[in-house]
Amino acid sequence: VAKIIYGVNYKNMILELNASDDRNIKVVREQIKEFAKTQNNFSIFMSDKTNMVKYKLIILDEIDSMTQDAQFCLRRIMETYSSNTRFCLICNYINKVIPALQSRCCKILFSQLNVNIALNRLTEICEKENISYEIDALKSIVNDNNGDMRKCINMLQAMSLSYGKISKCDTEIIDE
Repeated sequence: VAKIIYGVNYKNMILELNASDDRNIKVVREQIKEFAKTQNNFSIFMSDKTNMVKYKLIILDEIDSMTQDAQFCLRRIMETYSSNTRFCLICNYINKVIPALQSRCCKILFSQLNVNIALNRLTEICEKENISYEIDALKSIVNDNNGDMRKCINMLQAMSLSYGKISKCDTEIIDE
């Protein structure tokens, strides 16, 4: 969505970090704060006026892996630079995000995928990657991972690398 909104200016207007890698207070104070505090003067120099975006965007994936000190520091940065920067915080476990940070966000919860949707996606991946599979094996992967698509894809990849194919027999071995 951000690439559509920002277009060719994506790299200048967005800071994207994986908070599980960059989770300490130093990263928050240096990278995030420095990006947030610079004014958005870039729009003045744009020749294409069809894509004028007022705010810069900071996307932090796996925010639940950040230390509490880093989260408190991030909260202050969000308050200070809200006039020119927006934040997209992504997490797996909302309970690991401090309440002060949660209260400044609009929460969007994603439920587990429907079994048929997950199964169709795994089938599509197998076909595009030329992975031999049994449909019952894919069903087993989806059921074992409770519709969590990331876990399903990780299991699919692990089985493909280990066995060269995805078979019901191999999923039963993994289940045990």
